[in-house]
Amino acid sequence: MAILGWILIIALFAVGLAGAIFPVLPGAVAIFVAFFVYGWFFTFGHFNVWFWIIQALIIIVLFVADYAVSAWGTKKFGGSRLSVILSTIGVIIGPFVIPAFGLVIGPFLGAFVGELIVGSSVSKSVKVGFGTLVGLFSSMVMKIILQIVMIVVFFVWIAVF
Repeated sequence: MAILGWILIIALFAVGLAGAIFPVLPGAVAIFVAFFVYGWFFTFGHFNVWFWIIQALIIIVLFVADYAVSAWGTKKFGGSRLSVILSTIGVIIGPFVIPAFGLVIGPFLGAFVGELIVGSSVSKSVKVGFGTLVGLFSSMVMKIILQIVMIVVFFVWIAVF
């Protein structure tokens, strides 16, 4: 049973990290579920209230910063609210419509079309589209770092406590 437990935990960590890149995957939630899988298969005794507070704070920071960093890229390059909304839709739908490149093309097109709809020039729309990609990739890096921190805290916690 211990091997099955560790396989599930590692699989959830992998899904969580992949979720930083592919927004259709549960991301940090999968990592959080892995902690419960550890508790169910082994023990919850390692996890005191501070462990749960630290992990919950990381998840809150991750969710708030994810939206803020993505929107920052669009806004920083002069994007409108509509561009932020359509680029977010592009992030979600893009990978399904264009599997290999949809994660990049979807948000770019969303922001680009959003700017055209509000009356911006083509050159400004392209600039906002690239700004959206800057925000998207910055957000991915931030999510990967915070999710790795969650996993490291988990391993440190079970080794020390």
